[in-house]
Amino acid sequence: MGATVKVREKYQVTIPQTVRGIVPLKVGERVEVSARGREIVIRPILEVPRDQAWAWTKPWQDQLAQSARDLAQGKKHVFRSVKEAKKRLGD
Repeated sequence: MGATVKVREKYQVTIPQTVRGIVPLKVGERVEVSARGREIVIRPILEVPRDQAWAWTKPWQDQLAQSARDLAQGKKHVFRSVKEAKKRLGD
């Protein structure tokens, strides 16, 4: 998947079509640029609106992962009513 590109003025590079075909990227989207040892890594990032950022916090993501594991292990309960759910889970 490697491709050779030239570093231009202001350290700009063009991402080759072959790479863009594998990693979808649109003009104007943001990317993260970091160093890994002596390599430069460019990763597309998804910007999240501030009022939705809570869903991407580590505690929330950890709870989602735990819920997925519980479901995979068959740990679930179906409530017959909201009243029953409130009684079992607390109001």
